[in-house]
Amino acid sequence: MTGYAVATSESAAGTLTIEIKSVNSRFLDLQFRINDELRALEPDLRAAIMGAITRGKVEARLSFGRKVASGSAAINMDVLADLSRLQTEVTKHFVSAPPMTVAELLRWPGVVEEAQIGQESLQADVAALTKRTIEAFVDSRRREGAALEAMLLQRIEAMENIVKRITPLIPQVISAFQQKAVERMQDALGLAGHGNGTTLTRQEAFERIRQEVTLYGIRIDVAEELSRLSAHLGETRHILKKGGQVGKRLDFMMQELNREANTLGAKASVKELADASMELKLLIEQMREQVQNLE
Repeated sequence: MTGYAVATSESAAGTLTIEIKSVNSRFLDLQFRINDELRALEPDLRAAIMGAITRGKVEARLSFGRKVASGSAAINMDVLADLSRLQTEVTKHFVSAPPMTVAELLRWPGVVEEAQIGQESLQADVAALTKRTIEAFVDSRRREGAALEAMLLQRIEAMENIVKRITPLIPQVISAFQQKAVERMQDALGLAGHGNGTTLTRQEAFERIRQEVTLYGIRIDVAEELSRLSAHLGETRHILKKGGQVGKRLDFMMQELNREANTLGAKASVKELADASMELKLLIEQMREQVQNLE
């Protein structure tokens, strides 16, 4: 699932920023972009994210911008004195050497003091900000999850309507077949009763028709498949309504729904059933693509 959250925390030492974003992925893939001075805090951030989500390609950014101390405390006078002494020594040997400019002095490491912050205090600030950012991140994913749930429920309702539409057709299909079977039986018995050289007896004709009726009846009977489809759709709806981590359970339900839809198509004896099978498989595929992104 996709999601995004960013949060900042201000202190006397600087600005702490955490940004978390994710795109769809069947598995959890974490990537971190962290300032070198904060690298030691990566395990804590990783653990916090893994405790909140289980799917998605996640990128987390953690940065800290230090503030420069204000007033006279911003200049390290000891370092500045050392530089002055060193410059005097250098000019004794290199008279033509130009003196350092103010800009060069300010850029010299240690001349301008940065605000200091203890590691324990920084770790505590990161932990608090991480908690706040992850809560916002999870909320953004939850909103998307609600939209996905609505879409999946619409597909479930559409599939349930298809099942309701074709269920009454089954008795009609079987009735039509029985009529054709009677006609075939009459034709077969007619052949057996005429001296046209056929060796088909009345008993053989009855047996042949009985076998055809049995085999074809088994082939066209999809009542069991429709019953299982209805049960699977009901369970899928229940899983969505119950909430929680539903991704893997819905993955399994998509497999079961697809199996029944395929069987329905294989056993379809009329165009209406074949068309219904194709509609079901299209809806299942649309659901499957989204289910793989859900937790």
